[in-house]
Amino acid sequence: MYYLDENIKNLYRIFDQNERKDFLRLDLNENPGGLPEDFVRGIMDSVTPQLIAQYPETKHFTEVLAKFLGTDIAHLCLVNGSAEGIRYIIQAFTSVGGRIVGVVPAYFMFQVYSEMYGRNYVQVPYKEDLTMDVDDIIAQLTDDTQMLILMNPNNPVGNSYTDEEFEKLMQAAREKQITVLIDEAYCDFSRKTFIRYALQEEHVFVTRTFSKLFSMAGCRLGYVVGMPDGVAMVQKLCTPHNVNAFAMKIAETIIETPGMIESLTKKFDEGEAYTIKALKEHGYRYKAGGGNFIFIETFTDAKTVVDRMKSEKKILIKMYKNVGELGDCLRVTIGEEKFMRQFMDALLDIDSRA
Repeated sequence: MYYLDENIKNLYRIFDQNERKDFLRLDLNENPGGLPEDFVRGIMDSVTPQLIAQYPETKHFTEVLAKFLGTDIAHLCLVNGSAEGIRYIIQAFTSVGGRIVGVVPAYFMFQVYSEMYGRNYVQVPYKEDLTMDVDDIIAQLTDDTQMLILMNPNNPVGNSYTDEEFEKLMQAAREKQITVLIDEAYCDFSRKTFIRYALQEEHVFVTRTFSKLFSMAGCRLGYVVGMPDGVAMVQKLCTPHNVNAFAMKIAETIIETPGMIESLTKKFDEGEAYTIKALKEHGYRYKAGGGNFIFIETFTDAKTVVDRMKSEKKILIKMYKNVGELGDCLRVTIGEEKFMRQFMDALLDIDSRA
């Protein structure tokens, strides 16, 4: 008998297959400039026919990554982008009908995977000023809650928790025996991490990606951090050879190239500083947090600004609706300064106070 899972049938998804190669892409939190061209060409020169022909072997890179993080390979599971890790953690550590608590707005795949597997995703909304009271989260942690999802920092709001706030959340989760998933896709921009919890406590996982600061979104590589028994459960769900050899080679080269991470960080810092200064000078209200993105309140209709940026300026940005006190506003990826100057010139030309 033919069968279709009702959770899949009723799942709402958006698949964007637009061609973006001729645009300045400030819409998906990628690095618009990418890695240095000579650096990439140097890696390409070292790619052998064998590397492409053989199934990828993960042990060496996992050891490199473990050393970089100050841990060992038993605490790590490589995944095809951190979204894969998030999916497997939800699948393994919650049940059908299980209660999952997370803040909104947030990375939408938390809710997608929850609905995909028939879980009950309980939303804790941000306040109008885009702050989050951790007591509001704790109030939703009932005895039957199976998972708490936290972001450090949040996407798209950008906030990070203080050490005191985070420990308060963790203590509440411990008391009610709730598995905690900490997504740290953007922690390289905030320079704040709670990875120590995943390395020291059972039932705590951190997911990370190489797509953001490491500028490897096209390669699809991420990892899960946790205690060995929990990581082993995530590993069981992974497909064979789920991460590719080329991605691991690039990531290893970035990690082991002196000054590369610092250079990527410096370019981001300069782009962010320029953007905030320019927005202030021209009277814009904005919300910048710990990630590589910023909310901007426009003087004219935000949707019109997004459309005109695309059609007239070849710049891709996003609009978010009802973002607290900012209302309908732009969400713009922050890249190095030359790209942010291009964006600001276009914004000032399109978005008039008149």
